[in-house]
Amino acid sequence: MSLDLSQDAMDALNQQLSEASARDVITHALQNFGDNVAISFSGAEDVVLIDLAAKAGLNFRVFTLDTGRLHPETYDYLERVRKHYGVKIEVCTPNGEALSEFVSEKGLFSFYEDGHKECCQVRKVAPLRAKLQTLDAWITGQRKDQSPGTRTEIPTIQNDTFFGSEDNTLVKYNPLAAWSSERVWAYIRANEVPYNELHEKGFTSIGCQPCTRPVLPNQHEREGRWWWEDATKKECGLHVINIDDK
Repeated sequence: MSLDLSQDAMDALNQQLSEASARDVITHALQNFGDNVAISFSGAEDVVLIDLAAKAGLNFRVFTLDTGRLHPETYDYLERVRKHYGVKIEVCTPNGEALSEFVSEKGLFSFYEDGHKECCQVRKVAPLRAKLQTLDAWITGQRKDQSPGTRTEIPTIQNDTFFGSEDNTLVKYNPLAAWSSERVWAYIRANEVPYNELHEKGFTSIGCQPCTRPVLPNQHEREGRWWWEDATKKECGLHVINIDDK
């Protein structure tokens, strides 16, 4: 990998890649990082990344976070994607001891009383951090219009200063940053890309079963996530850089 990862160089590269196609952004990631970059996969946007990577004709890696609280439909979906693309999905799970201690102390539904961040830290953020420590870059399906107040300024490429460090620089690619939900679904339909069956039941943004519900017509897609909390701060911690950078 020969990329200049200084902030000035990354700013210039972001400007360049923001005008490129999503497929070209993914190709850039795969060509520059090889086996040391992976696609983070869970939902509709992420499977578009997988489809684009497959069409790019380069080897690519995929990982997913299994919190232990996903919908049955989501587990079925992960398996369908694995078979459809013939790709190995690297499954990341919470640390057993940390999870057991958390559940024993706080119970299974503490997030309804004191917020979702502590549970997400154990089930999602810690496993993600462990995974990212083995990589030099990761590719996400974040979009600017996904969440009010946290994702409107997502760059196409950035130094991940939350999960990375000065001694271990981590690059984060967001190839679909400028895409809308409509464009994502137009791509899925046009290319017959597999999707989670929960979308047919009114779910738009899908996370853990206790923290996700369908949305009503004209509601924002993230209103089905952690609906009992402030609508402008709906991040589980995977993309906390969106808040920390503000």
